[in-house]
Amino acid sequence: MEIRVFRQDDFEEVITLWERCDLLRPWNDPEMDIERKMNHDPDLFLVAEVGGEIVGSLMGGYDGHRGSAWYLGVHPEYRGRGIANALLNRLEKKLMARGCPKIQIMVRDDNNDVVTGLYEKLGYEQQDVVCLGRRLIEDDEY
Repeated sequence: MEIRVFRQDDFEEVITLWERCDLLRPWNDPEMDIERKMNHDPDLFLVAEVGGEIVGSLMGGYDGHRGSAWYLGVHPEYRGRGIANALLNRLEKKLMARGCPKIQIMVRDDNNDVVTGLYEKLGYEQQDVVCLGRRLIEDDEY
């Protein structure tokens, strides 16, 4: 397995992976999300590759205060092999190299039961916070 930075020619394969991992939601345009990410810290957008196939992804960010992670997905046939752990570990190292003191991961309520155990095994703890959001730019299709 190789963990590397996303490349533009990974575009379609990553979106297909996100579909397989049920990461897509109607209000988020995956193509637009990738394009936006490529304009901001693209080296924090990681993929896991096995035998030339992308089997995992993780999109990270750092705002100077906290790191964040989104779109963590591992192809269903490759789960349980440490790929999510490797992706998170690589992102954490990249963030620490930038002086980032903390990373946060948001988990949707409908996915909480499935992935919270994984994150807890990796040392993540549930925080007593409520995440509020507001869309600032409406994408044309949504």
